[in-house]
Amino acid sequence: MKYLAALLPLAAALPSPGNIALGDVVMPDAGPDPTQVQIRGITYGGTGCPKNSMSYQISQDRTLVTLIFDSYIASIGPGIAVTESRKNCQLNVDITYPGGFQYSVLSADYRGYAAIQKGVTGTLKSTYYFSGQTDQTSTQYDFIGPLTGDYLKHDQADSTSIVWSPCGAEGMLNINSQVRMSSTNSSATGLLTTDSTDLKFTQVVYVKWQVCKK
Repeated sequence: MKYLAALLPLAAALPSPGNIALGDVVMPDAGPDPTQVQIRGITYGGTGCPKNSMSYQISQDRTLVTLIFDSYIASIGPGIAVTESRKNCQLNVDITYPGGFQYSVLSADYRGYAAIQKGVTGTLKSTYYFSGQTDQTSTQYDFIGPLTGDYLKHDQADSTSIVWSPCGAEGMLNINSQVRMSSTNSSATGLLTTDSTDLKFTQVVYVKWQVCKK
């Protein structure tokens, strides 16, 4: 079973459903020329995306990265190893953009499927930071059982006013995401994974731009 996600152009106005997207959501003329914002490459690692469990393709214009996961799912319950209750994936996205601009993570959407019994809580969390900087910002959503079904959740990032990419021509965006389960009932089960119909776990990440301050 594979889980598909994609990184769309940083300056896209509206992200396509079913993809991880980096989208510019500021007012017109506040951001750089969209043609000058490109994703140059990506590296990854983690229990949710171990070596050889994820592949990716970069589009010819270098603005689209498609990620395919084989192992990004968290579950909990009798007979399930405790290591399955938490999965994470560290992504390092190499982005180039015009000098004189910088961007910050604004918010995120989560779409997928949850099957969680009473006493079980599932959590989706992503932390964003830029290489060489100590500040970071996070988005998180918690699922408290009992519940079963598809979900689409929007979560506002915190500290966006202080976590900005470097001013210059490039910046490494780091995304440390995790899916985890916890339980107060040893006999209860929980699953937090992909959409029940199209088998996609998706996260849409919105960013905003500003002109660098002198």
